[in-house]
Amino acid sequence: MIQPEVSIIIINYNTFDVTCKCITSIYSNTKEVALEIILVDNASTECDAGEFKKKFPEVTLIKSQVNLGFSKGNNLGVQHSKGHVILLLNSDTELTEDSVSICYKELQLNKEYGVITCKLVYPNQSIQNNCQAFPSVIKLILEKLRIHKLMGRNQTSKYFQGFYWDYSKPGFPDWVWGTFFMFKKEVLLHLTDKKLDEDFFMYVEDMQWCMQIHSAGFKILYTPATKVIHHGGLSGGNAQYNIRTNMNLFIKKNYNPIKYFILKQREKNFHS
Repeated sequence: MIQPEVSIIIINYNTFDVTCKCITSIYSNTKEVALEIILVDNASTECDAGEFKKKFPEVTLIKSQVNLGFSKGNNLGVQHSKGHVILLLNSDTELTEDSVSICYKELQLNKEYGVITCKLVYPNQSIQNNCQAFPSVIKLILEKLRIHKLMGRNQTSKYFQGFYWDYSKPGFPDWVWGTFFMFKKEVLLHLTDKKLDEDFFMYVEDMQWCMQIHSAGFKILYTPATKVIHHGGLSGGNAQYNIRTNMNLFIKKNYNPIKYFILKQREKNFHS
């Protein structure tokens, strides 16, 4: 058996048809790298997870008896991975080109690159804002005073990212969504407990991971060289409540008490 270069980890929770479509798109479009797919089923009740093995016998299926959430589920998948590069891929994504190979090759271009993501689009091809900036008191003040309206495109793209990011050009955002999150496995050696932070059950975990990866001296790379369809919003749950709760946790973990007090008042939606 060929040693996989990329281990693709997908978390499934009651999205059998969607997940099957995602897996099919991976096998149909990935041509230039050896891969393995590790599917972690988070105690789904929709159907027997064994149905995945009937449809995709080559997939490594891990059945959790409890819903571990996104972070713990991915760490469980990493434990079973053989590739030296890991791709965390949402089950509600769909590949239409060889995005895995393209991103894998770009990730190898510089030893400082720790993570790479690509352009995410809705089914209608409109851009999703998956490159984001970390919370900042200065940026919050600029927004509140509307000074950012007077800044040029390059400045707003650099400091605020998100909606202002230029998705037609490569760059280094503060953090990126975990939707398509490819990273070198060696990065984990520099993180606490040598794994992805598990304090976030779902949402904002990707921001925390990028904060830690930056602190370890690696760069987060965005490439417009390929795109992936992300349907979004299929995992269920109280998204807005979880985002607000986890944003407060993120700020508390990474900022001093004064900045925490200021930033926790910030009202903004984040998506993963």
